[in-house]
Amino acid sequence: MSEATLERGIKALKEQIDAPVASFFSSCVHCGMCAEACLFYTETGNPKYTPISKVEPMRRLWEQEFTLIGRIKKLLGLSKKITDEELSEWQELVYNSCSMCGRCTMVCPVGNDITYMIRKFREGMSAAGHAPEGLIGATTRAIQIGSPMGVKFPALKAQAGHVEKEVGFEIPFDKVGAEYMLLMSSMEIMNYPEYLGAVARIFHQAGKSWTISSEAFEATNSGIQIGTSDLARELVNRIVEAAEKLKVKTVISPECGHAYTAIRWEGPNLVGHPFSFRVRHILEVLDEFRKDGLLRTEGFEEDKMTFHDPCQLVRRGGVIEQPRNLLNMVAKNFVEMDDHGKMNWCCGAGGGVSANEDAHELKLTAFKRKKAQLDELHVDTLVTACANCRIQLEEGLEVNDMDIPVVGLTEMLAEHLVETDSKQG
Repeated sequence: MSEATLERGIKALKEQIDAPVASFFSSCVHCGMCAEACLFYTETGNPKYTPISKVEPMRRLWEQEFTLIGRIKKLLGLSKKITDEELSEWQELVYNSCSMCGRCTMVCPVGNDITYMIRKFREGMSAAGHAPEGLIGATTRAIQIGSPMGVKFPALKAQAGHVEKEVGFEIPFDKVGAEYMLLMSSMEIMNYPEYLGAVARIFHQAGKSWTISSEAFEATNSGIQIGTSDLARELVNRIVEAAEKLKVKTVISPECGHAYTAIRWEGPNLVGHPFSFRVRHILEVLDEFRKDGLLRTEGFEEDKMTFHDPCQLVRRGGVIEQPRNLLNMVAKNFVEMDDHGKMNWCCGAGGGVSANEDAHELKLTAFKRKKAQLDELHVDTLVTACANCRIQLEEGLEVNDMDIPVVGLTEMLAEHLVETDSKQG
């Protein structure tokens, strides 16, 4: 790699050291509590996976450039210079062994947001050419095609056609003035086609108008995962423009954790202004329907069930009570994991880890923490609300010879709907 590229990366990394990052570095007491909160450390025992150590090059750059002692050490040659080789080595720590789940932040005694620091570090790594090939490819496809998995609109339209035959009514596309605009993730389209049918049946029963934009149906934001704000902004802008064009009141994020974070929490900051519409996760919308008496179900699941809390949705997004309210409508034997809600353990594949082939073995090692949680409960069914989590959970369970089906909460609710004569789609 050329010196110019390295310098560009270091310059980009330096620009990411804002007031919060500087305050986090200066206030870190090196207590090590974040280590025990990270499943990549707990399941490997390797100290290099301690969360705060994953941002060490950025810490050193902060010290060298923004502290008096650091500047003196740099001047005297007592401070190690950041090299391209070091950044290359750090790629595993920044991308492979961090799902950006935020559990480390929850236990930090001084309140340092380590996830925020990782996000900033990825900006510099990406600029320096040290993002994983899998994430580079996903982001390129997202920008050029509109989907990180290369899913084009005709594929979604074809899937909608199958759903229409099944449910007996139209899946609305590009409907101006609809109350809700539904976003999808490529994983749902490719791996869980039943999700679209479940949403259609629920909205049909509720009598709510909704639509899907042919110009911006993809919710996944690879720019957030790879650490490139410009690309993340472009992907959010597509959704904003589509929502404004269709004049919808609410944009619905699908069962995908990082998609929710990208459009709801980071979206307005990326585009530089508040949205003219609400953003809600599908579970938030469904819980609103429940409160208004629009979500009517019958019967109960008899299996012993538990809920895997997706990190971005629950811990970082605050959607904690809604899935439990919905589960209690249809599950007689629902039990909580010991660590649940905002302190639940990550599945191990978020933050772009699932798109990074180099991280495959590590993410399955990290899954042992989830295996231990499930071993304690002896449940029959595992419910979640994130397609990315679901794929990791299914793979981890299969690798560990655990015969536990994984189901999406939206789909399970749809299976218990009371049939009505509502004709509004």
